[in-house]
Amino acid sequence: MTDHPLKIAFVVDRFGNKYGGAEAYGVELMRELSKTHDITVFAREYDAACPLQVPFVPLRSWRNLPSWIRVLLFAVRARRHTREGFDIVHSHMNGWCGDVEVAHVTPVRYNWRVRPLPWYKKWLSRISPRVQTYLGLESRRVAQRPGHRIVAVSGLIAHQLQQAYGDQLKPPVIPPGVSPVGDVDPLLRGEVRTAFGWTDSDTVCLLVARNPLRKGLPTVLRALALLPPHVKLLVVGGNAAAREFTVRFQDGALGGRVRIMGETPDVGRYYGAADIYVHPTLNDSFGMAPLEAMAFGLPVIVSPSPWCGFAQYVENHSEALVLDHPEDAQQLAHYIEKLSQDPDLVARLARGAATVVKRHSWEQVARRYMQLYSQVLEAKRGAGVATATATVE
Repeated sequence: MTDHPLKIAFVVDRFGNKYGGAEAYGVELMRELSKTHDITVFAREYDAACPLQVPFVPLRSWRNLPSWIRVLLFAVRARRHTREGFDIVHSHMNGWCGDVEVAHVTPVRYNWRVRPLPWYKKWLSRISPRVQTYLGLESRRVAQRPGHRIVAVSGLIAHQLQQAYGDQLKPPVIPPGVSPVGDVDPLLRGEVRTAFGWTDSDTVCLLVARNPLRKGLPTVLRALALLPPHVKLLVVGGNAAAREFTVRFQDGALGGRVRIMGETPDVGRYYGAADIYVHPTLNDSFGMAPLEAMAFGLPVIVSPSPWCGFAQYVENHSEALVLDHPEDAQQLAHYIEKLSQDPDLVARLARGAATVVKRHSWEQVARRYMQLYSQVLEAKRGAGVATATATVE
């Protein structure tokens, strides 16, 4: 470990819990590290309501530019702003500015060069400036250099990185953490339910997602249609596409049993109001939301790996219920019905969830990153690379 506070640049697209799981990972990690180190955030946006407030340097670009150009400009500006004055540059973005680069999503090269695709898509990708830009940025991101480390947030992402770039790339896996939650306030639970027109006798399923359609909303709605009217669904973080899809579905099958909330930094009140967390995701490198749900003592239903990386970290039927396939609405409905009728199963999963939460504390996550930072600083010193202030014990 270092013998005095480090100057850490944290590079991310958007900083704030309300923006999603990967963003919440950054906020909570920086909250833990900021107790003893100096953090500066470089991002396109910083949520003003975020409870963690640290120095912020905005890296904005024109909204009317294509997304791949914005990503390229962000990478160039992030490199320029963090080149000097910091001991550690910790990046969650595609590019080449970071000493520690955290991979949250499926690698671009895996998607376009490893995963089976129609021949014409692979051919078009070779002349697409968008795809070539993303591939180029990622190639620079994973390139080996002194004092540089790639981190995967799950074993699934680590495996995909190796398939894309070879077995010589051996990224450490540091999954997200979670903060333990005390007892839920029954008055607040009642207030939230009353606001939606629901009662204590209703079974409330919860899905928290910035893009609910990718996180399994269609499967949840189909499962809900198979269940009795007292089973409800609350979606938090839903976008316009999710609202439109739900309206069309409800008109034919659900009779207003679904409520959708927008992005909010105060997700805890909704975890506390729910009975079951449902996460039949189609694409999650890890899946912070089900882990957060466990911190509130909720029984969790998740997709299996490789659709959900979090499934690798739980024992089926003792810590969570793992679906056979993310689009199996009948099995999801069966699990929801079983949880609504079997208090012994709920209690068993709650005990298992408490064990999972203990294994994923943010204190443990921060400790692992500090060990990694020390390795990076030592490698930099050995290579004669200057840092801002740090020495290594």
